[in-house]
Amino acid sequence: MASSSPSTKGLIWFKYIADTQSFTGDINLLNEWWNGVDGSQKWQEGVFYALCAAYALVSLIALVQLVRIQMRVPEYGWTTQKVFHLMNFVVNGLRAVQFGFYWRVFHTKPKVLDMILLDLPGLLFFSTYTLLVLFWAEIYHQARSLPTDKLRPAYFIINGIVYVLQICIWMYMRFSKTAAAVEIAELFFSVISLGAAVGFIVYGGRLFVMLRRFPIESRGRQKKLHEVGFVTGICCTCFLIRCVMVAIAAFDQNADMHVLNHPILDFAYYMVVEILPAALVLFILRKLPPRRVSDQYHPIK
Repeated sequence: MASSSPSTKGLIWFKYIADTQSFTGDINLLNEWWNGVDGSQKWQEGVFYALCAAYALVSLIALVQLVRIQMRVPEYGWTTQKVFHLMNFVVNGLRAVQFGFYWRVFHTKPKVLDMILLDLPGLLFFSTYTLLVLFWAEIYHQARSLPTDKLRPAYFIINGIVYVLQICIWMYMRFSKTAAAVEIAELFFSVISLGAAVGFIVYGGRLFVMLRRFPIESRGRQKKLHEVGFVTGICCTCFLIRCVMVAIAAFDQNADMHVLNHPILDFAYYMVVEILPAALVLFILRKLPPRRVSDQYHPIK
């Protein structure tokens, strides 16, 4: 086959350079736009008020669902399902208030108070969804005729240890001015997020496998199977993403979610790890309990 002429090679090379320069120009324009957004107070206001509205909507949905459950079974006390929706209402309500007053929250001094205001709802989010892990663990143990008396104390002990350690880290941050204190706080949050993801994998996976072994004609088997599978996948994914993002933020100040000048990054982060998972889980678990309480509908003592 004949080789290309010098003029043809020159034309190809010129086109390659032009395409490269065009691509580089697009990247530069994107970087300029991104930097402009990061430095724009209007973008910051718009993004954080949008997050406030989204959290408020999810909080309202959780409250409505809690009221519906109470009207369906008013004769029973604080069941696991009721507490789960109440905690969702509180967590998302706190986030809505937080982003509604974002300017004061993000300019709070000292730094430790800023992190407390932002991390406390995250800790409550952890407690809310590990409560769901507890509920599934109780169902699995009952179905396997295994003891369940140690599951609930284990839930409270684990959450108690998490909160005590977090308070100790906050105190260390208050009296230590080093960057290592902030890194420890971020890494601790990453570790507990990983623990929540593992909990969903273990008990959500076990319950999913157990349901698959039930006879096909079992009433509600297919629906419950999809419910457990979807919720496990959603919650495991959101906690893993949180784990990775917080770990990156611990060592990369440019990825810190506790600052004002990353509004788009903050919007994507909170949408993926809290708002969308909470909304999807509330939608999937929207079914009301039967009027006559079942063996799987446990009151919290």
